[in-house]
Amino acid sequence: MKPNKHKALHSAEREFGGTLGATCIPVFLPLTVLYLLSVCRSPEASVLQWPPPLTPAAHLWDPLAAVLVVGWITLQSFLYLLPIGKVSEGLVLRDGSRLKYPINGFHALSITAALLIVCVLLGMPLGYLFELILPLAVCAIGLSYLLSMYLYIRSFWAPHHALSLGGNTGNPLYDFFMGRELNPRIGDFDLKYFCELRPGLIGWVVINLGMLMKEVELRDSPSLAMLLVNGFQLLYVTDALWNEEAVLTTMDIVHDGFGFMLAFGDLAWVPFTYGLQAMFLVVHPQSLSTLGAAGIILLNGMGYFIFRKSNSQKNQFRRDPTHKSVEHLETIATATGKRLLVSGWWGFVRHPNYLGDLLMALAWSLPCGMSHILPYFYVLYFTILLIHREARDEKQCRAKYGLAWDTYCKRVPYRIIPFIY
Repeated sequence: MKPNKHKALHSAEREFGGTLGATCIPVFLPLTVLYLLSVCRSPEASVLQWPPPLTPAAHLWDPLAAVLVVGWITLQSFLYLLPIGKVSEGLVLRDGSRLKYPINGFHALSITAALLIVCVLLGMPLGYLFELILPLAVCAIGLSYLLSMYLYIRSFWAPHHALSLGGNTGNPLYDFFMGRELNPRIGDFDLKYFCELRPGLIGWVVINLGMLMKEVELRDSPSLAMLLVNGFQLLYVTDALWNEEAVLTTMDIVHDGFGFMLAFGDLAWVPFTYGLQAMFLVVHPQSLSTLGAAGIILLNGMGYFIFRKSNSQKNQFRRDPTHKSVEHLETIATATGKRLLVSGWWGFVRHPNYLGDLLMALAWSLPCGMSHILPYFYVLYFTILLIHREARDEKQCRAKYGLAWDTYCKRVPYRIIPFIY
């Protein structure tokens, strides 16, 4: 049996450009983060300006940033280990076991918020995060590299059933990028699950708050645009942590190994690029009319409604297909014994949650005006990400469900945007 397992693992199809992509991405994406942050702080804020606004090397390091990053990871690790909230089981693994996960991310967010309120009341200069943003990003990038190297080395002691199907090809560069081990743990501490929603996601809204406080320092009060960006993104993060249990069925947890791709994405890419709008507004303030603000709020609300309702419907159907809220929905039987939704939100388009995500992403950028492309980096990047993720989903579902998936695609022809794509 063992040779067959090895063959199955090593024959997995390579993604993200194979070895070339796995070699280039760990070099260019960290540089992209630093470049975007540098451009965001420049007076022109033009991604195409020449020469580019490169930050002097001496400004990329600050010992305080290293202390803050280590302290932040320590705090979130402590909150992760607190015996509060319920414990849920993940999906069945290849060896038939199911891992247990603490569902206390919202508690961690709430405690972090309380600590931040205390910091503000004590007069701590949270606005100084603006000056520290590049050293903080450098430390987060360094941490993601160190964590990825640790994960790659320790994976050689993991049993074969614990390895990811897509990250054990035998090519060191590719496996380092994709991640060899599916669910690396230190005792009961799940490293991938912890990084997925805790330090980076909560860190994102903390950095946003720092940008808001910096604007208060400069202009005595936060602008309406800054309040909207902070409010929208706080809602998004709060929703993710309130519905933390849903992440246990996502591709990141179920399918992808834990390597540089996820480590860098969770610890550096998310907190330092998803909130570029708030940093942009510190240097390039924008005024919003009441009508414009109302329209943006409506757009974000519509996106959030679609995002939350469709995700809730999917999660409820997965947990209990006989529940009264989903039992009336039309489905298609598959050879695996599972059924595919072809009505409700999932009969509208194949990924209605992605549609909601994109509408919210646009609403986060609009408060920054239309004079610069930089604040729209997130919505442009996220569009590419979701199209790529949809293609990965499509490939896996077609392999898993066969003819039933073809039938589903005929019933629901549009992937993300109705009548367009």
